[in-house]
Amino acid sequence: MRFSEEQVKEIVALKESLIEQISKHQEGIEMLEKNISVLDLFLKDSSFTKASQLGIRKDEKPKPEIKEKPVENSIPIKRVNDGKIIAKAFVTPDQVSIVLDNEIAINADTPPFKSFFLDRIIGEMKKKDVVEAESGKIQKESVIDYIVNKNGADIREIIIKNYRQKERVNELINTAGWSLTRMLENVNK
Repeated sequence: MRFSEEQVKEIVALKESLIEQISKHQEGIEMLEKNISVLDLFLKDSSFTKASQLGIRKDEKPKPEIKEKPVENSIPIKRVNDGKIIAKAFVTPDQVSIVLDNEIAINADTPPFKSFFLDRIIGEMKKKDVVEAESGKIQKESVIDYIVNKNGADIREIIIKNYRQKERVNELINTAGWSLTRMLENVNK
């Protein structure tokens, strides 16, 4: 059976669409797995039993086990003035997750979080990535982005996706430590 040129083009377009959808869903799955890992860390730190260790009722079907991705690197983030650990950075090839210590309560509106860390540091990286994406050097999906997970108004975690360059990891962690230290000082004034 021979397909017309138009049919072949439609099949190729369908295949590309399916590949793109798989890629998007894979990113979503990876993000969900990361969030589960972070929740397990919070539960572990709070002396709770992990949800995965709880028994399953007889009327429930067993849920498929989700394999946690190993965290490649955990880096303590210390307060500049006294060296107290205020957060930990978890670095994977895809993202940097900065998880604040449970004792630290900082509102996301406290300066210089948005003005310096989000707008100036990550914002400038994003501008460079957008220029590279527009010129075709990188894909649009590779542009740096972030998510701020909160408990109410307080920051619990900052996830920075697509940092792409190892040099950026140090800058992100160092400026996060500086910003969080300043934010704590502003809260205690």
